[in-house]
Amino acid sequence: MQSLLIERKGNPVEFSYPIVWEDGFKAIGSHLDMLGLSAKKACIAADSRVASLYLQELSDALKDHFRQVDLFVFPEGESSKNLETVQKLYEFLIQKKYERRDLLIALGGGVTGDLTGFTAATYLRGIDFIQVPTTLLAQVDSSIGGKTGVDLDQYKNMVGAFCQPRLVYMNAASLVSLSDRQFASGMAEVIKTALLRDAEFFRWILSHRQQIEARDTESLDAMIRRCCEIKAMVVEEDPKEQGIRATLNLGHTIGHAIEKLMDFQLLHGECVSLGTVAAAYISYRRGFIPEEDYQNIRSCLRAFHLPVSFCKVPAEKILLATKTDKKMEGGQIKFILLHPLGNAVIDRTVCDEEILEAIHILNGEA
Repeated sequence: MQSLLIERKGNPVEFSYPIVWEDGFKAIGSHLDMLGLSAKKACIAADSRVASLYLQELSDALKDHFRQVDLFVFPEGESSKNLETVQKLYEFLIQKKYERRDLLIALGGGVTGDLTGFTAATYLRGIDFIQVPTTLLAQVDSSIGGKTGVDLDQYKNMVGAFCQPRLVYMNAASLVSLSDRQFASGMAEVIKTALLRDAEFFRWILSHRQQIEARDTESLDAMIRRCCEIKAMVVEEDPKEQGIRATLNLGHTIGHAIEKLMDFQLLHGECVSLGTVAAAYISYRRGFIPEEDYQNIRSCLRAFHLPVSFCKVPAEKILLATKTDKKMEGGQIKFILLHPLGNAVIDRTVCDEEILEAIHILNGEA
């Protein structure tokens, strides 16, 4: 077993919880016991695909630790990440008589973690929840840091709350069941994380591509842990995105715009890949990174089967969609650039012409 503590110090401590890595679900009960929770009931929320793979195994691992274990299953996909699903989960919890001391468990990827966490933040004004991420993207990014939320119509994560989990439990074996496309989607967040904080880690990813592609356990463990360490450092310093945490949004401004304009037909990581290329291009054009770094970023993303070009939506429509991004501040986009590689910065001066030029590069029009 490996573990990493994420903690926001203060008087009292603002939040503190472990991230643990295990091979299987059998040890989850003992980790929950160590937290000293008073919950008598636990509700596992999972989408239909993950439920078919892991719900019974996780439920069996928990049955000796709770008086009651309930299962809430919803349709797979981003289309379920909305207030309608949250309302159904509210109603389920009410019917099962869940109280404030009881526990919600998010079993799955980013969609499940986000909507379950948002439910936990708002049901009875807040109940405990834990993250059990089963995708690479969730294990390296979305399960850590307490950001929760749902989409409102086509507006990505427009409704949300900060709600830190009590535990993040990662079953390394769950990555075996990922499709190649889902695995690649997670790699976009891995590469993004390296680019914004650790240039040496980015070079490590490039040099270990074959082992990562083969899903070598040792390489994956090292990669995921480094991503978690980086995100933990950022979240501990700035838990509510008042400053440096915004740098974690590298690639997300244009990425989110494409994601919603494509009606979520592209995976989140695929859109982050495109957004990262655009951000790297602007960084290069401004002289913040050399052309070699820009080309290496494109090559790395392409090597992990991620898109680096896109021509299905006019550039002007993508630019307009960025204006509705939740990261707008005073009518200005908080754009994340590399200055240099391995050091992300918040820039409020990126103009429409620069964004359009970057989108035209994605479209092969410049």
